[in-house]
Amino acid sequence: MNLTRLSGRRRVLALAGASALVAGGLVTLPGTAAQAAVQCDVAYTTSDWPGGFTANITIKNLGDPVNGWTLGWTFPNSSQRVQQGWSATYTQSGSQVTARDAGYNGNLATGASTSIGFNGAWSGSNPKPTSFTLNGVTCNGGGGPTDPPTDPPTDPPTDPPTDPPPGPGRVNNPYLGAQGYVNPEWKAKAESVAGGNRVSNNPTAVWIDRIAAINGTPDSSSNGAMGVRDHLDEALDQGADYVQFVIYNLPGRDCSALASNGELKPDELPRYKSEYIDPIAAIQGDAKYRDLRIINIVEIDSLPNLVTNTSGQPGGTAMCDTVKANGAYVNGVGYALAKLGAIPNVYNYVDAAHHGWIGWDSNFNPTADILKTAATASGSTVNNVHGFIVNTANYSALREPYVKITDSVQGTTVRQSDWIDWNQYVDELTFAQAFRTRLASIGFDPNIGMLIDTSRNGWGGAARPTGPGPMTNVNDYVNGGRVDRRFHTGNWCNQSGAGLGERPTAAPEPGIDAYVWVKPPGESDGSSELIDNDEGKGFDRMCDPTYTGNERNGNNMSGALPNAPISGAWFAAQFQQLMQNAYPPLS
Repeated sequence: MNLTRLSGRRRVLALAGASALVAGGLVTLPGTAAQAAVQCDVAYTTSDWPGGFTANITIKNLGDPVNGWTLGWTFPNSSQRVQQGWSATYTQSGSQVTARDAGYNGNLATGASTSIGFNGAWSGSNPKPTSFTLNGVTCNGGGGPTDPPTDPPTDPPTDPPTDPPPGPGRVNNPYLGAQGYVNPEWKAKAESVAGGNRVSNNPTAVWIDRIAAINGTPDSSSNGAMGVRDHLDEALDQGADYVQFVIYNLPGRDCSALASNGELKPDELPRYKSEYIDPIAAIQGDAKYRDLRIINIVEIDSLPNLVTNTSGQPGGTAMCDTVKANGAYVNGVGYALAKLGAIPNVYNYVDAAHHGWIGWDSNFNPTADILKTAATASGSTVNNVHGFIVNTANYSALREPYVKITDSVQGTTVRQSDWIDWNQYVDELTFAQAFRTRLASIGFDPNIGMLIDTSRNGWGGAARPTGPGPMTNVNDYVNGGRVDRRFHTGNWCNQSGAGLGERPTAAPEPGIDAYVWVKPPGESDGSSELIDNDEGKGFDRMCDPTYTGNERNGNNMSGALPNAPISGAWFAAQFQQLMQNAYPPLS
């Protein structure tokens, strides 16, 4: 693997099932005799706040099976507007609204339901629609019974409103003073290894690396049985303040590598939107979770590839050319930011590679520019970006205490060493702080925060240098003093000798929101050899410990550990080594 915040409100679950419809005062209006093949039931609920609302709609087919549907209604107030929707394609003309199926949810068997929703705006009042049509056939109303009650109430209602009050809104740093969610599936794996209980209570991110992972994959070797909603419910039970997810399923994913290629082909952006992002947004937007800080790490190993791994670059790939030309990465990331950023308790952090990838002048500014392009694509704005993350699932050292980029040996700058190779940076902290400054200069919020993944960049143990290298020449000086012991900064797969890094910590340095463990320690980067699987995981020679390298890693050995499983699967031997080489050391 190589901000002024938006206001808005969470989505709430639509009522589903006949009993809920009756209890909510909704009635079923069958189609006319001439249209008897289509009969339908619609539940329309909203969560309102001054000037805005989130609507959730559940459509239930009570007639013959439907292959493709269009829902229609009229807003009672001419000021009511659909602003952003999910799980359907919305159009509005005056007060008339239509919502067409998103393809994946177009087939409704008899008795089947599907849920859609949108964020809207209003002024004056926000009454519910009183009638809906499905493929032209009238269903029930959304604002209560179509006939007035025979006995009007004599007293005003005494029960409080059912919608919970608005959440607390975004904070500048979601990690500060907050308890993180501990994934019980990772915790159990960590504690299965001797000594793992020393770190098993640290918060790690949950990877949603394919569509099936949204609901959980109990038979998978690289995902757990818990889905997105399961993790959010567990976070509530733990009393956690924040939970971290990795959004990772772009079309043509990870275009320069093979171990983490995904399930979606490069031309399947519509599926990415409707089958992946939309369902995630619907779950994360549930009002039940409005007091959780939901942190999304958005699409690692994506946008920087468009700068460094296309035609004309060393090791450029045809897949990277394709996703650059068709806009799959830029538009996919933009769509994800817009959809998820509309949820007021969501914090989006976009992946920004690492110093060993984009630390050169030729890559640094162009990568910032492509991040800005994506942040303003597909209806998004820079306000949907709370910050950026570097070193995700990588091994670059947080600090190099004995090698500074300004050092020189006998009048020769260390930038000329084989290891640094004219890079402007030698570690992730200085790179992250400098890249933050660049991002703010091109239009991102000056208050954006950076995250650094420190899950596997400790580089402790017996091989860790204790002082500078000899001053005989720049290579001896750099190689003798650097704590990052990889053969090359481009090596990324299951690196031998690596250790756990700094434990998750909030606000450790200026401009840094947190050190985080986004890559759960002990989860493989990729298999050491080809392993057949149905999880979209390929084989990359960079994970083969016998591989002698390529142009992108200077034809160095891969440095990978042997006997590794597919990416995301538990790799107990690696976890044991990470604990052994932890820095700071484990007690």
